[in-house]
Order: sequence, then C-alpha cells, then structure tokens
Amino acid sequence: MDALDPDDDDVFEAQRERVERPMARLFREYGRENSGYFGVGLFASIVARVLDLLPPLFLGIAIDAIIRQETAFSLLFVPDAWIPSAPRDQLWLAAAIVAGAFLFGAAFHWARNWGWNNFAQHIQHDVRTDTYDQMQRLNMDFFADKQTGEMMSVLSNDVNRLERFLNDGMNAAFRLIVMVVGIAVILFSLNWQLALIALVPVPLIAFFTKRFIETIQPKYADVRSSVGALNSRLENNLGGIQVIKSSNTESYESDRVDDVSRDYFDANWDAIETRIKFFPGLRVISGIGFVLTFAVGGYWALTYETTGAAPWLFSEPLTTGQFVVFITLTQRFVWPMAQFGQIINMYQRAYASAERIFGLMDTPARIEEDPDADPLDVTDGRVVYDEVTFGYDYEPPEGPRDDPEGESIVEDISFEVEGGETIALVGPTGAGKSTILKLLLRMYDVDAGSITVDGTDLRAVTIPSLRRQIGYVSQETFLFYGTVEENITYGTFGASREAVVEAAKMAEAHQFIENLPDGYETKVGERGVKLSGGQRQRIAIARAILKDPEILVLDEATSDVDTETEMLIQKSLDELAADRTTFAIAHRLSTIKDADQIVVVEDGRIVERGTHDDLLAADGLYANLWAVQAGEIDELPREFIERAARRRSRVDAEAGDD
Repeated sequence: MDALDPDDDDVFEAQRERVERPMARLFREYGRENSGYFGVGLFASIVARVLDLLPPLFLGIAIDAIIRQETAFSLLFVPDAWIPSAPRDQLWLAAAIVAGAFLFGAAFHWARNWGWNNFAQHIQHDVRTDTYDQMQRLNMDFFADKQTGEMMSVLSNDVNRLERFLNDGMNAAFRLIVMVVGIAVILFSLNWQLALIALVPVPLIAFFTKRFIETIQPKYADVRSSVGALNSRLENNLGGIQVIKSSNTESYESDRVDDVSRDYFDANWDAIETRIKFFPGLRVISGIGFVLTFAVGGYWALTYETTGAAPWLFSEPLTTGQFVVFITLTQRFVWPMAQFGQIINMYQRAYASAERIFGLMDTPARIEEDPDADPLDVTDGRVVYDEVTFGYDYEPPEGPRDDPEGESIVEDISFEVEGGETIALVGPTGAGKSTILKLLLRMYDVDAGSITVDGTDLRAVTIPSLRRQIGYVSQETFLFYGTVEENITYGTFGASREAVVEAAKMAEAHQFIENLPDGYETKVGERGVKLSGGQRQRIAIARAILKDPEILVLDEATSDVDTETEMLIQKSLDELAADRTTFAIAHRLSTIKDADQIVVVEDGRIVERGTHDDLLAADGLYANLWAVQAGEIDELPREFIERAARRRSRVDAEAGDD
C-alpha cells in the first residue's frame, strides 16, 4: 500500500474532526498569558486609526470654514476662545493639528505593530513547543502510523499560518472595525441621510461573506491535508535518495511526486477559484457605495450650492466641504470592506490549521504515567515478564478486562532474569523479539500481564527514572546532526572528555574517531550520513556504555560491523555486562551462545528456553537456526523449511501493507 494513501490519515482526521471551536480554544489557552501584548496592539490600533481619520475631516472643515467661509470654524472638545479669529491663523492651526495627527499616528502605528507582532510571535512559539512536546510523548505506534512530513507540516506550516492570522489578520480586523465605526460616526454626524446611502453595500457584503465562509472552509481543510501528503512524499524520497539512485527509479519517484503535487494543486486551485471569484465581487459591491455617494452626494451638493435647498426627499444641507469629506471617507470605507474578505480568508486558513494542531495535541497516548508513581531504584536488577501480551492495534476497554481486543504481536511471554544475568532472545525475523524489549522500556505498555524490575511493576514507576536505568542500543542506529562527541554524550550531557574517550575505546570506536578530520569534533552529517553503518553502530554502543546503566538492552547491536570488529566489541560488551542485567537480541547466534539463558521466540510466543548446549540437545527451532548459520542446510528438517517459507511470506505481506 502506498505510504501516502489517504486512508493512512484516518486516525488523525477522526481526531481532528472532534476538535471543537479551535480558534476560541487558541485564545483561551494561549491568548490570556499574552493579553498585555494584545492590549497594546488593540489600543494602539484604535488610536492610530482615529488619528488617520482626522486629516480628511479637517480638509472638509477647512474648505467650508476657512476657504469658502460658509460655516464657523469650530473644533470638537476645543473651547471657541482658543480658536483664532483670522482665517489665515485658523488655517495654520488646522495644518498643525493635521501634522500632529500624522506624527502621533506614526508612533501609534509602531506601537500597534509591536503589540500584534509580540502577541503573534509568543503564541506561535508556545503552540509549536507545546505541540512538539505533546507529540514526542506519544507512544511509538503513533509514529509508525504517521509520515514525518505530515507531522512537520503541522509543526511548521500550520503553526506559521496561525502566526500570520494573529499578526496580519487580527491587525487588519481591528483596523477594519475602527475604520468602519469611525467613518460611520463621522458620516452620520455630518449627514445621516447620505450616510445611509453610503452604507447600502453593507448587508450585501455580510451575505456574500457568509456564503464564502461556508464554501471555503472544507476546501482549506483539503488543502492542509494535501500539503501534509506532499511533505511526506518529499521527506520520504529525500531520505531514501540513495536507494532511489541505486535502483534507477528516479522517473518512477518523479511520477509519484507529480501525483501528490497534482493532488495539492487541485485542492489549492479549487480554493483559489472560490477566492478569486469572491474578492472581485466584493470590490464591486463595495464600489456601489462609493458610486452612489459620488452621484447622489454630488447632485445634492450642486443643488444645495445653487438653490440653497436639498433635492428630492432629502432634508439635510450638504456643503462642498461635507461632500469632499464624504467622498474621501467613503473611498477609505470601501477599501476596508473589500479587505474584510481577505481577513475571512486568513481566518479560515488559520481555523483549518488550528484544527490540525489541536487534533495532534489531543491525540491520546496509550502510555500514561501514574501521577503517584515513584522513581525506580534498581538494586538487584531482577526482571520478570509475567504472562505479557501486547498488540499494536489493541483498543483499551472501558473497564477491567483480561482478554484484550485485536491481534497480538506477543502473547503469554513469561520468563525471569536474575540481577547480573545475560538473557538472549533469538528467533526468526518478525517473531516479536524487539517488541518484547521495547515493552521493558515502556515504548509501549503491555495489554495483559506485567513486567517488574526488582518486584516493582513498570507502570508504578516514573518513565524517566525507568529509562535512566536502561541503556538501549538498537539495530536501527540513529545519530543526530552534530559532532561525534555530542552523539556519544547524548543523554549523559555532563560527561567529561576522558569518560567519552574511555567509552569509545570500549566500543572499539576510538581509533576510527581519531582518524576523522576533526576527531571527536567531526560533524557526522544528517542522520550520521558521513559515517559507515558500522561506525554509527559503534558510536551508539559508546553512548550506551557512557550511560553506565543498571540494565543493558542490545538489539542487534553489532549487526553492521565486520566479524573482526564484532569480536572486539563483543569482548568489551561482555566486560560491560558482567555486573549488570543484560538483554541481547542477535541473529548471529555465536555472539550469544554464552548467555546465562536463551529464550527462543516464534510467532510471538516462547517455544524454547535454556542454555546453548541444552537447546542444541533439544534439537528444536534453536538447533535448526544454529544449523543454518553453520551452513548445514541440507540436514534441516523439511517442516522447518516449509514453516520458514510461510513465515517469510507473512512478513513480506505485512511489510507490503505498511
């Protein structure tokens, strides 16, 4: 199945659809602690826009009172005694007030931008870090179901869309409100009858905006989903570029990228078509108010100028200066109303992004730490698996239940490991060995049964304290971008250089590290790409050695090194494991034949256990696996070969489904 099949996102989509009022939640959970910035932005927006309205208002006053001298020069809230009587002085006073409006307006515009940008940036930072923190606390099956590009899209694109709305959108929204209310107050105070004509488009704008919201909202949700699919495909292909090149599949992958890019194009263009039809129509409707104001107001002013009376059914006077104010402010009124659609457009994009963000944040984790849990204190290191059952598709029941639903990966696993012993888990690929050890780390929680360390159930201790006591080396070695030393000290950040070197020597890594261009300060590249598989694995082993854990888990820890290096590392690991409980998985059975106990797993169940000699004498699955590695294939039982073939087919089929 294609990794980008839309069905792969069903779980996330279902969670997203359960998010209620995401924008209200955004302001409730993140807006309150940043309300100071919000208050500065809001107050400065109001004052700045009021100051912006003063110049056209004073233009009308100057025309009627100073130039044409048809009315008395007066200013609201200013005593008449303070107003000069000479027209020239009145002109200078008006000019000084307009200059002051521009000067103070610039200051409040700066404060407005400072407030809104701080408000948006702080929320953007908090949302991104909280989303990441919640995401990394989810258990591993969540990441098995999700594409990295999809999660990156939420953490990057969606969070950035919120920031753009909180900054540009909120800023524009309050600017629009102040302008519309302020202009409406001025127009109604000058001539309420002509003001009603100027506001004719408002009901039509409200109607068409409502229709636009209803149409565009599901389309933006489709756009966000397609962006995640596109990012996932690109991230997948860039991560596997070496396989693509070596397989000569560039054209095949180009076609696949073309397919997901076309899906994004179609979804985005569908939203764009709706948008580009709405905005021009909104401008036309908004322009109706200006045309009506210009035509009716012009005729009105002309009639009043010549006859001294208002035309038609109008009763209010309309001077030349008032008409100029109406024309100027109506033009300013029309543009904000046209911008209203842009604000709604930004809001709908932010709404869709907020749904995805909170959908991710609300994804439940199957691993929940008991609030009363105590730190784990390992004394002996005795580990007991008691009838452990686990399955990835398990759904927790409403109440206590002994039989979990869903197909199990491992079932009825029971064994004991005394402190200081080494236990090896062996078996065919896909038998469940790695899953058994991940349960010890609480990467997953058991569905039935229990795992205890020194008699304490893992679910009764804090997760950090549990994982501090365990050193884990995976067969899938991962190195972070950074230096060799930074990767060795990851998780043991305060280690000295001497301790790092000693750990590297025990992992047989010191010599090759010294030969690197900058030694321990050499950058390893993305995912350690500058190093070979064996080198990466030895650094991972050094990391575990440096941690000096009470329990050591080695999951194919030497699978990528040559036989000679494996022998040297194994010698170091034997010394490391001498005084601590050790779990080891190995396909090279020669590396674990000296283990205190060997547990043989097949199809998620324990089928044999004992020492190496005991299991060879039993002539069961372990003996057959040993014979395979010894090259004695002709002597294998037919039943073993047929079972191996069926198992291989099942593993391949499951890989295809994934």
